[in-house]
Parts: sequence; structure tokens; C-alpha cells
Amino acid sequence: MVHLRQLRYVIEVNRQGNHISAAADALHTSQPGMSKQIQELELELGFSIFQRSRNRVTGLTDPGREVVEIAQRILNEVQSLKSIREDYGAQEEGTLTIATTHTHARYILPRVIKSFVQRHPQVRIALLQGNPTEICEAVEAGKADLAVGTETLRPFPRLLRLPCYQITRSLIARKGHPILRVKNLTLETIAKYPMIAHDPHRSGRWKIVDAFEKRGITPTILFDAVDADVGKTYVELGLGIAVMATDAVNLRQDRDLRSRDVGHLFEASTSYVTLRTNTYIRRFIFDFIEILTPELTPEYVRSTLRGREQEQITK
Repeated sequence: MVHLRQLRYVIEVNRQGNHISAAADALHTSQPGMSKQIQELELELGFSIFQRSRNRVTGLTDPGREVVEIAQRILNEVQSLKSIREDYGAQEEGTLTIATTHTHARYILPRVIKSFVQRHPQVRIALLQGNPTEICEAVEAGKADLAVGTETLRPFPRLLRLPCYQITRSLIARKGHPILRVKNLTLETIAKYPMIAHDPHRSGRWKIVDAFEKRGITPTILFDAVDADVGKTYVELGLGIAVMATDAVNLRQDRDLRSRDVGHLFEASTSYVTLRTNTYIRRFIFDFIEILTPELTPEYVRSTLRGREQEQITK
């Protein structure tokens, strides 16, 4: 007999890059116990799920890849059953777990969450913060109900990503910086000064660097800041200038900083709402999405989810 626990173990080992010890830590269980359960599942199925070398897992076998896909669908359906129970048993209660980036959590989502809490005071909000790829991984793993963030380093074919918001860019500098007196900003002018950049896992970094590379310009990047607030701190110290999301600039709070619109020089990033397919989505989640982006109505999101699920069935 196949047990749900065994399927969770297989998925987590695959997610942790074939490291059973890391998977056991993530699921708060023992490594020997996890190994035994996976071996019992393989015995039940009659084939190996994982390739092994000297008793170490090195990857998935061909049938093992199919097992991971099916196991994920099964666990999604189990979670859907629980969500249906919660939706109809206590419609206004529950937890909404949002995976998002620092810029969204700090500057974009507060107004959305405030409005949502006013409508659903008994729903608890939980925020998981990470880079765009990490937050989609959290949704894929069932650790978050949805993600809000920009472009990712890799595709997520099992997820539905709906564009919801354009993030334009501004240049920021400490007040009195000579770049603020330049009448017509160009990439060549910006590249004359040291820059504080985004970390490489965020689309803001790619789009800014790409704009320079297309013109054959190599900017001087002093260092990479993990988020907008860290970047602004070092710009305030006069160590460099930065190009960041316009939403992250608040001149009432950032009193020693000044900004210039550079949307004509750097491509905007698109923010997405990301959802799991083939899973039940509670009604208050649709409400949150509509508050964030009114065009993403519950009817539209449901219809798009059904379309994506049908595509996955026919592939």
C-alpha cells in the first residue's frame, strides 16, 4: 500500500537536490526513517524511483520522474479536499500564505493587505519572503497559497503565472549628487558613477545590466544589495547611485535621497500572481487577487486555471 507520507518524502528528496539528510531536516524526520520509507515504496511499486551510487541518491530514474509528477498531483488533490472543507465549513476563517519579494512586501502589498484584512478580519496573513524563483518554489511545494513577484530564473510549467503589475524604474542618488543636475540622463552618464545593484536573482538586475550591455557599456557596480532598503542605505552614505523600482522610493521617508525617472532607459519588470494548478483555491484567495489587480476577477482566474489544467492533461 502506498502512503501519503512516502510520496511527501520522495518529493522533498527531489526538491532538495537528492540530499536525503536535507529532506529529512525539512520535514522534521530522521534520515534512516525516510530512507526506509522510500525503499518500501520502491518495493511496493516494483521499480527504483531514485538512481543510487554507493548508497547515495544521485537522481531520478525514468519511472521515478513519473512518480514525482503523480505524487505532486496526489498531494495537491489532498490539500484541495482540506481547502474545500475549510471553505465551506468556516468561510471567513483560515490562513492566506503569500510568498513575495522584499520590494512587494515593503512597498506594494501593504495597501492590498490592509484592504483584504478589512474585508476578511478572521483570515490570518502569513508572508514568506524570498527572491522571485524562491517564492514560486514555495507555491509549487505547497508552502504558500500564491506568490507575488517578478520574472524568475527558470520556468515553472506546473504553475499559472498571471501578469498583474508593471514595475517602472527610477534612479536614486544622495541629494547634491552631480548626476541630479544632468538635464538629459543617458546610460553613458549613469555609467560614470559607481552603482549599487540588485542581487543577481532579481529581474531588476538583469534588465538594468542588459540595457548597458546592449549599448556596449560596462557600469561600475560597487556591490550587490540584497533588497531595495539595503541599497538605499548605501546610496544615502554617498557610496554610489542606484536604479530601482519607482515604488521603493518614498521621498518623505528617504529625506537624504533624490530620484529621477529613468523608465525611458530601462525596461519595466512585470509582477505576476502565481498559483498552483490542479488544486482547490479558497474564495478569499480570489478576493485578494482581485484587490491586487481588479482586472483579475475570480471568473477570469478560474477560467484561466481551467484552461491551463486542460492543457496539462492533453500534453
